[in-house]
Amino acid sequence: MPMKSFRIALLGFVAPLALATSALAQEAPPPAPAITPGVLTVPNVAPAPAAPAEPVVAPIPEVWAPVPRNSQGRTAYGLYLAGRSALANGQGSRGADYLAEVSRLTPEQPSVRQQTFMAALISGDLDDAARTAPAGEGVSPVIGEAGRLVSVVQTFARGDARKALADLKADPIQPPHALGATLVTPWIAAEAGDWDLALANPAEGSGAEVSQLQRYNHAQLLEIRRRYDEADAGFKALVDLAPTQTIFRVEYGAFLERRGRREEALAVYAAAPGAGAQTIFAPVIARAQARGRPPKLTTIREGAAEALNNSAAVLGGVGLGEFAAVYIRMALSVAPSDGLRMKLGEALTEARLASAARAAYAEVSQADPLVYAIARTQIGLSHAQEDRFEEALVEYQNALAAIPDNPGLAQQVAGMLLQLQRYDESLAILNAPVLARAGQGAETHFLRGAAYESLGRTSEAEAELWAALQLQPNNPTILNYLGYLWVDSGTRVAEGAAMIARAHAASPNDGNIQDSLGWAQFRQGQYEIAVATLEEAVAKEPANAEINDHLGDAYWQVGRQREAGFQWNRVLTLDPDAERKAGVEKKLVEGLGPLQPVSADTVSADTASGAIGPASGAAAN
Repeated sequence: MPMKSFRIALLGFVAPLALATSALAQEAPPPAPAITPGVLTVPNVAPAPAAPAEPVVAPIPEVWAPVPRNSQGRTAYGLYLAGRSALANGQGSRGADYLAEVSRLTPEQPSVRQQTFMAALISGDLDDAARTAPAGEGVSPVIGEAGRLVSVVQTFARGDARKALADLKADPIQPPHALGATLVTPWIAAEAGDWDLALANPAEGSGAEVSQLQRYNHAQLLEIRRRYDEADAGFKALVDLAPTQTIFRVEYGAFLERRGRREEALAVYAAAPGAGAQTIFAPVIARAQARGRPPKLTTIREGAAEALNNSAAVLGGVGLGEFAAVYIRMALSVAPSDGLRMKLGEALTEARLASAARAAYAEVSQADPLVYAIARTQIGLSHAQEDRFEEALVEYQNALAAIPDNPGLAQQVAGMLLQLQRYDESLAILNAPVLARAGQGAETHFLRGAAYESLGRTSEAEAELWAALQLQPNNPTILNYLGYLWVDSGTRVAEGAAMIARAHAASPNDGNIQDSLGWAQFRQGQYEIAVATLEEAVAKEPANAEINDHLGDAYWQVGRQREAGFQWNRVLTLDPDAERKAGVEKKLVEGLGPLQPVSADTVSADTASGAIGPASGAAAN
């Protein structure tokens, strides 16, 4: 397929650089690692006995008599539809406002109350959620107990730990949200001054994973209470019990450093098992060896927030994954931090609430340039997934401005500029010292080659693409791009066609690569074979204007002019660029003129002499 069709492919080729690039990842300091769903399995205590079936609630009728209206004359049903639509489009705050108004107009509808509560949770208005939390008959425990937990945590967050603790004691939170209450209660008790409860030994029968979290909280609280020997024993026992749990080892080492036992801390860090352990602990060890300041002691509020965050991490295992963001929001309410804002963004992204996720990432401060850059990159990726490339570029540029020497971020910006056909600007970054240096990766060579090709600088493009291929000889995107360049230009037809075939074998489900294969067959005069290949490509990418155009050309060459006309007319419905539109309109009037297929004999002088590298030019270092 012609080079313009690869613009979208560039996005997919470069997008993983945002977080997966080694240049970005290697610079990242290890955050205080929270326990993740991949580490902890489903706690044994979380599921409750099956709740009784919820009472059948009458659906909201399309017609009320009389019709409930607000002061502006808007009907409850209209507001309900507007609220649901807003939620579906990621406008949580607006959706919550609409549903809250519906709930006030229709108090007899418990389902609306529950939806209003959930909308408030999703939008992040926890105080409003606490006020409107549904309770009583007909309310699901999943919703009702969540409302009670939110209310307790918000009372604590506002500074009234004693009332929060009294509420917990008077009416303990029941499953399925008992886990969150279990982990946060000791911290609330500590803030309320009830150290007997805060330091009570964790109850038995909680399940191994939950028990570990309880013991971890217990050791932290013992250190806060200055019962250092007991804290030491608690941390050590946890490390011995769960040697691969990074969080326990990090916190035990930090405890030892705070106690002036630096050598013992280094031994704890160095003993971490696992292939990736040394990479994780390298910055921690380097700081300790340099006699840097030990990590600060966790505060009570920070501990409570961490407990809620760890609760969020295990919710998916008990079928409550949609509440993960709610628990993280509660944690943020108690002790805001950029780490939690990042976690919230991840949780909302997982819940497919893109707009809310972007809002969460946007709250990340510039205190740590790397964390800020990752947050802005995540916002950019979210925009790009919605084809909002200009907005994505702005965010990628914000990320690069925070860490201007980061190659991964520079590639991300260059790739998006290429996507937007701003080729000279893309080249300016690709040829800047941050990327144009010894040891540059295949991605940089590929992007530079694509930019050169787009500007008509074919020999330079060929050199860069060849350099990329030497670094990643089996990469289907590079094979496809360079192979097509050779086939379409008629310089190295046999080699180019072989490359495209290899790319197709590596990615048989990629419609764009299959289009390249079909177009290579077409260019060589293999029209019947090209028809079959391009028909499969269209089946994989039915909305791709270029592939449909190619299939029309192939139909014409095998005498199926009516079908060719159908395909070309279809192209005009698929938002083609101006050049393709004009070409298709001309073909619809005049048909295709005589074509001269390229052949394997049409090769460059270098190919004829046996050279296998670029026909001219040389790749950048």
